Amino acid sequence: MPPEPTTTAPSSYDQWRAAYGLNAERDVEFTTLGGIPIEPLYTEKDRPTGTAEGAGGEIDPSIGVPGQYPFTRGVYPSMYRGRLWTMRQFAGFGTAEETNERFRYLLDHGQTGLSTAFDMPSLMGHDSDSALSLGEVGREGVAIDTVDDMQTLFQGIDLGKVSVSMTINAPAAVMLAFFAVAAERQGGGDQDNPGVPLDRLNGTIQADILKEYIAQKEWCFPVDPAMRVLGDMIEWSTRNMPRWNSVSISGYHIREAGATAVQELAFTLKDGLTYVEQAIERGLDVDDFAPRLSFFFNSQIDFFEEIAKYRAARRIWARELKETFGAKNPKSWLMRTHTQTAGVSLTAQQPLNNVARTAIEALAGVLGGTQSLHTNSYDEALALPSEEAVRIALRTQQIIAHETGVTNTIDPLGGSWFVEALTDEMERQAYEYFRKIDELGGMVEAVKLSYPQREIAEAAFELQTAIEDERRIVVGVNRYTEGDDGEHPLLKVDPALERKQVDRLQGVRAARDGAAVEATLVALKEQAEKPDANLMDPLMDCARAHVTEGEIIHALQDVFGSYTETPVF
Repeated sequence: MPPEPTTTAPSSYDQWRAAYGLNAERDVEFTTLGGIPIEPLYTEKDRPTGTAEGAGGEIDPSIGVPGQYPFTRGVYPSMYRGRLWTMRQFAGFGTAEETNERFRYLLDHGQTGLSTAFDMPSLMGHDSDSALSLGEVGREGVAIDTVDDMQTLFQGIDLGKVSVSMTINAPAAVMLAFFAVAAERQGGGDQDNPGVPLDRLNGTIQADILKEYIAQKEWCFPVDPAMRVLGDMIEWSTRNMPRWNSVSISGYHIREAGATAVQELAFTLKDGLTYVEQAIERGLDVDDFAPRLSFFFNSQIDFFEEIAKYRAARRIWARELKETFGAKNPKSWLMRTHTQTAGVSLTAQQPLNNVARTAIEALAGVLGGTQSLHTNSYDEALALPSEEAVRIALRTQQIIAHETGVTNTIDPLGGSWFVEALTDEMERQAYEYFRKIDELGGMVEAVKLSYPQREIAEAAFELQTAIEDERRIVVGVNRYTEGDDGEHPLLKVDPALERKQVDRLQGVRAARDGAAVEATLVALKEQAEKPDANLMDPLMDCARAHVTEGEIIHALQDVFGSYTETPVF
């Protein structure tokens, strides 16, 4: 225990430390989840750039003001005083009809954007009637096999007005083609009623393929051809869908795999910078595509560490786009971010505790300056979220927005010695990871060598060991375990929905023009064999011919091959 405070107030920071028995070395007993040591007190000495205002009252350039480079304090001048973040809830289960009902429910209850969850077969490029899909159809997301399913998914929802997010990566180009053709057909798809044009479509498709090899492990092709397909999407979207975010560079799944906050920051940004390099190598001007890149971060339970992560991320991205890649348009420097509260922090034990966890994580995302937010439902560690749990999750965002007062001022934590020092340290450690990755030949080569995979595996092991040793307390799991662990109402997917989806898929196959299917698949493979050909237009032709996702993926695998991961221990 520290000694009792002296009656005379210390006149300096060093005297304060001495008076309370604190030496000049960092007290490593308290750290962030990521292991960054936390000082017992922060002052202006903890920022190498000085106080929040520089000498003579000038604004510290590393902090700046909201809406101006380097955007540490936020990407827009007015932030939430001008417009609240987009409130999204991830939704998808069963067939397209059931998910369409959930979409309508969420829109009726105040949601302002739609986030689509796909089932595992769709994420892996398998049709619902594949032997590999048995028992998984519609289980953890919606089953989408053809453009017909995509049309049903958004039946009665004007795709020219609503913002749509689709969380899918390896077969993202296929789903983008399905979505674009579904929009094309919303008005009938003929000359007199052409549907929603590409340039009106607004939203995001995740498509972050490097993240899949690093963390989520859902892939269809080897790394190099997968990067080629992503490049095709970015190039095609830049030219045809100016309101569409062609890739959502995702740290969320990296963090869910066990990464620290610094690893999430570093690996995610390095993935994004790699995509920028690739697009420039294709001949695109950075200012033509960079404004439509977006990010997707996790918001974990370590409150201040998460806030600092968002601040450091914006600053690094702005600096790299401006100084390294020479972007001249200020919109290219902006890091626009979607945030989701941490699924891995949810516990099956005492699940109602997850309401508190989600609220804290959501508040961190808001104070960190996110533009879009998804709050997890308290029962997601047990099953698909029930309607009650989804409503509570959405109400959590609305309470933060309208009752807490945190939106009344812009960046309320800006200039905090603690927050700014933590931001600086996270930035420094991220650049240290950049240096190591560059020494390995860049992110693609680092992924092939399993470098980020090993780093995450070690971090996950360290955290789990700390929980099991009770050095890291998880309420209701390894401490305070007494209480209500009774039954909670859970949403269960009707097994009959799998048969329904398989029957629908086989009905589409029976009704379509077989010659058109074969012709579009042959054309797709021919273009895939040409390294400089863009595959998006052939994929659009496949979608219009009702070719299934699995058929498209198998055709491309005939050219590209498949991928087997090298085990990491």
